[in-house]
Amino acid sequence: MPAITAQQARTRDHPGTLPRPGRGWIPFRTVGGGPQSCALLAVMAAALAVVAPFFFLGTASGHDLEFHLSSWMDVARQWHEGVLYPRWAAWANYGFGEARFIFYPPASWLLGAALGSILPWKEVPGAFVWLALTLAGASMFRLAREWMPAGEAARAAVLYAVNPYHLVVVYFRSAYAELLASALFPLVVLNAVRIGRDPSPDAGRGAGNLPPRTLRRDMAGLALSFAAIWLCNAPAAVITSYSLVLVLAVVTVLRQSAKVLLAGGVAMALGLLLACIYIVPATAEPGWVNIDEVLSSGLRPEQNFLFTSIDDPERNLVNLILSTVATAQIAITGLAAAVSIHLRHLLLKKARELCWALLVLGGASAILMLPVSGLAWRALPKLRYVQFPWRWLLPLGVGFAIFVVAAIHQTHARRAWTMLMAGVLLAAAWYSGHQTWWDTQDAPVTQAAISQDRGYEGTDEYQTRGAGHYDLPQGAPLVALAPVEENENRMKRSSLGLVRVERWAPEEKIFTVEARKPVRAALRLLNYPAWQVEVNGEIEEAESHEDTGQMLFDLPEGHSRVRVRFTRTADRTLGAALTVLATVVIAGLAWPWRQVKLLQPNSS
Repeated sequence: MPAITAQQARTRDHPGTLPRPGRGWIPFRTVGGGPQSCALLAVMAAALAVVAPFFFLGTASGHDLEFHLSSWMDVARQWHEGVLYPRWAAWANYGFGEARFIFYPPASWLLGAALGSILPWKEVPGAFVWLALTLAGASMFRLAREWMPAGEAARAAVLYAVNPYHLVVVYFRSAYAELLASALFPLVVLNAVRIGRDPSPDAGRGAGNLPPRTLRRDMAGLALSFAAIWLCNAPAAVITSYSLVLVLAVVTVLRQSAKVLLAGGVAMALGLLLACIYIVPATAEPGWVNIDEVLSSGLRPEQNFLFTSIDDPERNLVNLILSTVATAQIAITGLAAAVSIHLRHLLLKKARELCWALLVLGGASAILMLPVSGLAWRALPKLRYVQFPWRWLLPLGVGFAIFVVAAIHQTHARRAWTMLMAGVLLAAAWYSGHQTWWDTQDAPVTQAAISQDRGYEGTDEYQTRGAGHYDLPQGAPLVALAPVEENENRMKRSSLGLVRVERWAPEEKIFTVEARKPVRAALRLLNYPAWQVEVNGEIEEAESHEDTGQMLFDLPEGHSRVRVRFTRTADRTLGAALTVLATVVIAGLAWPWRQVKLLQPNSS
């Protein structure tokens, strides 16, 4: 039996200590489940510190807060109506509705609605932020723990969870879906870097009793994490797609194996198929809405490069704040990377592929925030739909956390440098918090508007094609009758007929009309191709008001029973089928198949 060193003996006798490359041994006390529990507690505490102002000042009312609040409450209300997976935002546009949930990924509005079902609505934004930041830290710990000791991995987890861009997102932008996508991004990097790599004795330390890693399981992990981001936020998904291609390309070159690119490409395809329940309808139905409004003036990439000014003072202030944060984060990441790579034999010795992947990804992210990358924004497919170049701070955050922790590890005054970084983060939080508006009435006002069926303001890009939702009347009747002939416009509405509403649900409207002569029905509903109108059992073609997009159709004299329902379109059926197929395939890849040895009788 080979002799063991004194350090190996100490590890065997004291499992609560872990080696620190180049620095000897450091104690790492375990709590409950071990190093993972310590890291999780640290991340939870840091996330709680970020949301602490919510308890005293109200909710940080960033640009996207009302959008997310209204979406969460709309979904929660539809759950009570029996609609488990909404597609139509029933109370948008003051009750006329919009196809918001077809085009906006579902993860954030499902999570927000679930939180609102168990918590007071005023507490939901803070709870959402806390969960997202905790998930971000847990994901980062899983990535860093693959190559770092538990202590450093825990520091990287906390640093990523509360990195400057996350603080701006929380306090200034209220971009909850993007925050949720960012929380999952480290898992994409983890699975991409290790895909096709043979497990080593040092890899995956602290992974518990997970089944052994295989290429199939790595592909399944990459597919799941990639799909999860697509189901969180579309701009973040586009960024992740290009980031993943870069990481796979770097690993392929370093490993000199086409297997990485092939396996990664298959995993990306499976991830896209898994997210097809959202992707297929969102890709097939843009012609039905004003989706081009996402690139209206002020929202185009060329107007939002770092330190770019346009003829919009409010937009310029936003750009200045994000540009300041981006510049600081890029500078810190670059300096830390230079120190870490120079001394990589101390901490990142076995993380060559990760280091190069993060360097390339960080460099590309920084360049894509500058005007010099204008050609790439115009040429690369779908990249323009990211809108804001500073959103590339999302992948940069991973390199920020890894390199800063690695750099601090090399110094002799680690505690001082750690305190300095904590001070930088506190300053970023203070600055972001003072640039936002704290409000205690956003949630109650939106909740009252939905519960009283008054609805809320809609979104430009999700309006039906040609509709002008700003001209829609607030407080309009569910069904209004108008004369068919123009020369009868002066007739009193009450003399045209009697309307009785039997059911007015998010995806089904049933009412009867007793008309004294042919009339035109105008519903408090935007006309959308998925809506199907039946009059006395016969399908009727609906029209759209030329100015507002309101649904109109003619009814004959006498009794009419009308049913308007939101039908399942072919693209939604196809998307769901592809998601089910991908689920089966990924489950087959992830399943820990093991060879079963049959017992055989002994032979003499």
